[in-house]
Amino acid sequence: MKFSSFTRLGLALSILLVATCAFAAPPTGGYHLIKKIQLAAAPGGGEYFDYITVDGNGLRVYLPHGTEVVVLNADDYSVVGTIGGFQRCHGVALVEKLGKGFITDGDAQKVVVFDLKSLKITGEIRANQPTDSLIYEPATKRIFTFNGPNKNSTVIDPVKETVIQNIDLGGEVEYPALDGKGMVYDNSQGTNEVVEIDARAMTVRARWPVAPEGQPVAMAMDSKNRRLFSAGRGPQFLVMMDADNGKVIQSFPISAGVDANVFEPSTGMLFVSTREGMIHIFHEDSPNMLSEVETVKTEYGAKTMGVDPKTHNLFLTTSDFNPAAAPTEKQPHPLPTAKPGNFRVLIYGR
Repeated sequence: MKFSSFTRLGLALSILLVATCAFAAPPTGGYHLIKKIQLAAAPGGGEYFDYITVDGNGLRVYLPHGTEVVVLNADDYSVVGTIGGFQRCHGVALVEKLGKGFITDGDAQKVVVFDLKSLKITGEIRANQPTDSLIYEPATKRIFTFNGPNKNSTVIDPVKETVIQNIDLGGEVEYPALDGKGMVYDNSQGTNEVVEIDARAMTVRARWPVAPEGQPVAMAMDSKNRRLFSAGRGPQFLVMMDADNGKVIQSFPISAGVDANVFEPSTGMLFVSTREGMIHIFHEDSPNMLSEVETVKTEYGAKTMGVDPKTHNLFLTTSDFNPAAAPTEKQPHPLPTAKPGNFRVLIYGR
């Protein structure tokens, strides 16, 4: 069968139009609870949970839980093991090339080192700071912890397992993000700014306001398109920022008590989880355009989150809670407190 040049041109344009529409079409939602896993109480009582880490291969999920870190198999959700002996642990960073993991123990003011295969503790690094979140920066091959009350970051050599220096950040800091090329970004909750840190020089290079967002705590980054996603608790907004000049490009209202932003490069999806029990889901349609996909109701307290890069499933943790105490002058807005022995994992997928 022969086609005229006009027919061939028309077919080519039709194919191009279909492909373009398919690429531009917003993704569908449909995230829902696919599994709930009840876990044992942490040794020593009490109830506390914080930053969730999923390894880069989607094999294991690390769940800080008070005095221990619970490690799950990401596929069948079984407990692989626990890493214990903490006063209060917060975050986990993995350095697979070294076969090491690093865990912040804020109350003990240290970072604990463990073996990725055996999960056995192999050492500790005395930070003398209330270590909270942490991240491994691949360009400099350094660990950066973020020490909220002390308003600084501790830089660690993961090979020698020693502190290099502390960086004064000027405000109470929260969870960081990085571009993989030597720049680290963190929210400064106390000053309503994003702080840009030169990981090589170990100095602050820039500070950018996050308005209309306030009290920024959650951070993620699209390193390819140089976009930062910062979310705050008061005013409750998510903002998309240019990582080169700090310009706020877009903003969206969110629910109360945000604690985690996760960006998935393979799908362009951005997930924002809050204490109120919501996952706000967005899609990066272009470097200058986020679109709202859906908001998923979870459970109260499920504010920490990690994503499995293999299955795209979301992992969140929460507990049951006691009613909030009566307001006082020192604590005018008290929050409900978690009940011991009710720690659980919520897994959402499509």
